[in-house]
Amino acid sequence: MPDTKRTATGVLGGLAGLVGLSAAAGVLIAATVTPAVAITSTAAERAITMFDNLPSVLDIDQLMLPSNFYYTDPNTGQPALMTKFLEQDRTQVEFDQIAPVMYDALLSSEDPRYYQHGGIDLIGTARALLSNAKGGAETQGASSISQQYVKNVLIQKCERDAKEEYEVDKDGNVVLDEKKNPVVAVTREKALQDCWTDATTADGPEGYTRKLQEMRYAISLEQKYSKNDILLGYMNIANWGGVTYGIESAARQYFGTTAANLTVAQAATLAGMVQNPNNFRIDKPLGSIWSQDGTTSFNKAPDGVIDEGANLVALDNLVKSGEITEEQKFAAADGYTSTKVRQLYVLSRMLDDGKITREQYVEAAVWPITPNVVPAQTGCFNAKGMEYFCQYVKDVILNDPAFGEKPEDRRQLLDRGGLNVYTTLDPRIQASAQEAMAANAPATIPMKQGRTLPDQPGVFGATTTSLETTTGRILAMSQNTQFSEDQAFASTPGYSSLVYAGDHNYGTSDGFSVGSTFKLFTLVDWLEKGHSVNETLNGTLHVFKRIKNSCNDDYDGQPHDWVNVSNDLINNFAKAPGYIGTPMRFTRDSLNTGYFAMAEKLDLCDIKNVATRMGVTLAKTGKPVKMDSLNSIIGTNAVSPLAVAAAYGTVANNGVYCQPQAIDRVTDSKGSELPKPERTCSPVIAPNVAATAAYALQGVMNGGTGARGNPNDGTQLIGKTGTHEELQTWLIESSTQVATATWAGNVQGGGDVFKTYNGRQALSDIRYSIARAVQGTANETHPAGPFAAPDTELTKVQMIDLPNVLGMSMQEAQTKLEDAGFTVQVGPETASNQPAGTVGAQSPEAGKVAGGTTVTISPSNGKGLSVPDVSGRSLDDAKRALRAAGFGNVNDGQCTPTKDGSNEPRATDTNPAANSVVDRNAPISVNYTSSNCGGSGGGGGRGNNGNGDD
Repeated sequence: MPDTKRTATGVLGGLAGLVGLSAAAGVLIAATVTPAVAITSTAAERAITMFDNLPSVLDIDQLMLPSNFYYTDPNTGQPALMTKFLEQDRTQVEFDQIAPVMYDALLSSEDPRYYQHGGIDLIGTARALLSNAKGGAETQGASSISQQYVKNVLIQKCERDAKEEYEVDKDGNVVLDEKKNPVVAVTREKALQDCWTDATTADGPEGYTRKLQEMRYAISLEQKYSKNDILLGYMNIANWGGVTYGIESAARQYFGTTAANLTVAQAATLAGMVQNPNNFRIDKPLGSIWSQDGTTSFNKAPDGVIDEGANLVALDNLVKSGEITEEQKFAAADGYTSTKVRQLYVLSRMLDDGKITREQYVEAAVWPITPNVVPAQTGCFNAKGMEYFCQYVKDVILNDPAFGEKPEDRRQLLDRGGLNVYTTLDPRIQASAQEAMAANAPATIPMKQGRTLPDQPGVFGATTTSLETTTGRILAMSQNTQFSEDQAFASTPGYSSLVYAGDHNYGTSDGFSVGSTFKLFTLVDWLEKGHSVNETLNGTLHVFKRIKNSCNDDYDGQPHDWVNVSNDLINNFAKAPGYIGTPMRFTRDSLNTGYFAMAEKLDLCDIKNVATRMGVTLAKTGKPVKMDSLNSIIGTNAVSPLAVAAAYGTVANNGVYCQPQAIDRVTDSKGSELPKPERTCSPVIAPNVAATAAYALQGVMNGGTGARGNPNDGTQLIGKTGTHEELQTWLIESSTQVATATWAGNVQGGGDVFKTYNGRQALSDIRYSIARAVQGTANETHPAGPFAAPDTELTKVQMIDLPNVLGMSMQEAQTKLEDAGFTVQVGPETASNQPAGTVGAQSPEAGKVAGGTTVTISPSNGKGLSVPDVSGRSLDDAKRALRAAGFGNVNDGQCTPTKDGSNEPRATDTNPAANSVVDRNAPISVNYTSSNCGGSGGGGGRGNNGNGDD
């Protein structure tokens, strides 16, 4: 890795060293490449023998190439570059993708006899030796293009293998610091610097051997490869300063163009730079030669006159010849004087070789070096608007064995392997997520302190992520912070490289307490056990005593049921009292106590297993969630938003779980397909269970707790809200095509998101605004159909036994009814034959009733009488019997004519009916039959007037 700053003194020192090297190696060069020369000295013979014993075969490895991340442009269907990852910014090109003038510029200045020699330029070598021996103003190295190619190949091999080295103790053990990290003895940056130094600046015997080895390899290369192949290889491997490698990247970096479109002036500039790229770089604001302190350019003297050291003789000569003016000379030399000197040298060599005309020479010479710097778009920081999705993809590559067995192998593949990674991102949904996040979730905000973790100030964060339910393809991922991997910003609020939507492996995030979104897994287990969503349960606020847990715990390997030994009362949100109801209502309202009542009939172990099947595990460890208390049912486990989105996507996908994936395909630099991380879709819950769960979850988005997050665009949605204390808030919603998970809360500390406001909106409510916008875009870009119809068995209304509580005390009756799963309300006092104050009436009456029925019980006033059955008696006997029973207001009722010839009226029934309990003063009507409903005698003439009496 070349220096990025070289002082004038350092440049001269390097040239002097080259003089000594050339003189010392001269005899060996002559002896080995000109066998006709008679060399009889012992030293020469030894030199020839040493040369012959050097390795002759140079293995040329694949070039270090950047890895490219792409997304698909929905307008064209073509890949669009997201960003690159690189150690060397290089774009490989073919021979005809480089302008001929670039070849001319390089060969004229570096190796004019390239196509005539066999790997070593004897004339150039001799001239260099003579020039160096004379001590001329400019030392010459005389390396051919083939030799320079060899040198670059060797440098790259060394850089490829360069690794950090750790301190070891006397026993050979790696020394650890106080944080248990290995103590670095040699950084990789230092190892890379040593590679470059060893390959370019070594002197003494090692330097001579290196130079001879270059020659040996160069001769061998010329025998194996064509001249054009070697020249192209050099163009693609050479360094043009910093991390810029290869002519294509150099053209883009310095001039914002391609190698195929370089002008004469640009080509000559780049050909001049390659000799010492970091001395002649033109992307430094202060020029290309640095002062001793590394800060000040001295291309010009303080009076503005060009520094004598620049020695711009060529421009002076053009002025003298009248071909350019003084103003043009100063304009051309302004800025990068030393680089201009090199360019003019190259131009003069091209002119002498007949590669350019005099007019082209003058035009290029007078052209001021004017860079159009286009830096490489590298790293996730440069994936603007997609930074956190990019970071997730990067973490997949760095952590998934599909990209290598060892971490260092995966890192090198990313930075050097030339991967083309085609990601799953949909820029339309991503843009919507970015806009919604920017509009609703501030990067930093002072948090109101809550009751939880009162000594730890809250640090606010928010994220949203969407995935395709049928494939698991991650379509978008955004969060409220500024992306930065700079350690200087590691503790600065509002900056982060953590991917909040991901987990520890992919995102370096440990997740967040999932809250009531976790109720999904109790709902699925409930349905898998054959329970109906319309089954009635006691969801009132009360102490729950015990829940079964058949899983072995982490302590003694034995199953332990959860037992509420301290009789803790766990509240609903906002301390709601709860109610007797069904899972349909509990889900819509997110009623904690309703779900506790469901869990009482289940097994915590089974709920955990459902979550695991649906892809939800602990974000920090990847292990199954812990189900060891009542609270775990309502979401105390810390999981990733992406995992929760995939779980709800499973319900939307008819029970088929698709592992989240961010990569569609991967190719090498030549376009050949490479293995990608294995991500599968598999059925984990039965379709009828999924359809019925979706049926219940639709209520959340239609009048339930998630309704404010519904885009209301006609797309059917399922969803679920969630909170954890005052610390975390969630909203998950999904169509049949796209699931979106949105989280907002404390990344750390105990801020109250319900009492902290961004403008007029509480932080607890931004989940609705963000999710509504993102899901709305997803519905538009990925149109979705309706959910499957629920299972009739899993939605049936259950008929249950309503007990008879007549005569019980009001409290006793209420308790009995509530324990049986009914809601009870007390009606007004009623006439009853039951003792005063006890239950005198219940509605409905005892028997089979629908689950969830409200039962009204009314206290008895103790004055009620039971109406006797008088049917079949004569009308007079019937009335006497009623009066004898205690009723004082007895009247004739409705007369029904008969044709049996009998004139005696006969009672049929009463109103109120027989056995009814009514007040003793209530009017009782006796209905009867008679052959003469309008005549006299036997009451027949009194049938309808109600006024007659015996």
